[in-house]
Amino acid sequence: MRYLPRPRELEAVRARLRRGPVTALLGPRQCGKTTLAQALAAEHYFDLEDPRSLARLDQPQTALEGLTGTVVIDEVQRKPDLFPLLRVLADRQPATRYLLLGSASPDLVKGVSESLAGRVGNHDLGPLATDETGGGEWRALWLRGGFPRSYLSETGAASALWREDFIRSYLERDIPALGITIPAETLRRFWVMVSHYHGQMLNLSELGRSFGVSDHTVRRYLEILSGTFMVRLLPPWHANVGKRLVKAPKLYVRDSGLFHTLHTIATPVQLESHPKLGASWEGFAMEQAIRLMGVVNPYFWRTHTGAELDLVWQADGVLWGMEFKYQDAPRMTRSLRAVLRDLPLKHVWIVYPGPDAYQLDDAVSVLPVADLPDEVNGLVA
Repeated sequence: MRYLPRPRELEAVRARLRRGPVTALLGPRQCGKTTLAQALAAEHYFDLEDPRSLARLDQPQTALEGLTGTVVIDEVQRKPDLFPLLRVLADRQPATRYLLLGSASPDLVKGVSESLAGRVGNHDLGPLATDETGGGEWRALWLRGGFPRSYLSETGAASALWREDFIRSYLERDIPALGITIPAETLRRFWVMVSHYHGQMLNLSELGRSFGVSDHTVRRYLEILSGTFMVRLLPPWHANVGKRLVKAPKLYVRDSGLFHTLHTIATPVQLESHPKLGASWEGFAMEQAIRLMGVVNPYFWRTHTGAELDLVWQADGVLWGMEFKYQDAPRMTRSLRAVLRDLPLKHVWIVYPGPDAYQLDDAVSVLPVADLPDEVNGLVA
């Protein structure tokens, strides 16, 4: 299988390694963490799924103490007892850099936050983005999703099969490996159910009644899917503007290919005729914008009167916004005008599937998804 270089992500990891002793490269399994780490040509590499690496780390202090250069530890969540040692080594050997690769898990998050506080910088690696596949390939990326093996499959059928196998492996192998004891079929049915809320606000009580479980159980299942990068819970932006604002988060399946698999969408024709077409587009384009522009804390905005903005974030000391519309020629709407009155937005972009960028208002413009840049300055230049 061919390999797509990821220079933006590679440089981001290198920058993290230059700034501090420990970098945690986090993301879902099969998103390319190992391949990216190998591109760094690190001096020392431990893969904790490899029995030989595990054997080398039977005495971890003996194995790691004195190593110089860059030390990569892959699947680090399998050995959480390493975190206290890494804190000591990071202080004792300040010239050595440690790159920790892992899927999110309670042990990993707790270990990083508690044991390595003040010493670690996190970098989230997601599936492929349009700058890595080429902007003109966004339709294939949207349908297949950004997991490299799914996107690069020789045929659409092979891509769909890979995603189905990924879901099965995630539920039957990855979740139990994190110490979570939920039947695979139960979690899959829940995942399918919440995928119908894609792009909508969550109602935990409604979800619990539909699934026949308590609100507490719903929260636990959502924490698992969110903590392993399968879903995004987008919180609402709150500002003191004298408006009644919604408080519930919106839910998105983070990878469009997995969303399509959960809804048995396998071809472009099926996608175009599916009732979730608009929601699928919104989630795909939003993830691209968040990834490419490095949005650290994304939000949405919605009032009880219906004024809504899909994405709101702060950068360079000001507030920005985006809407995602699967339309041929988006126009100004009453909702968008209300948002502009309510929020001190520097600019709003409406991201759509068309080929041309154009202006709607002094503070509103339309932007093709293929033209999303890698920073806000690329939009306002």
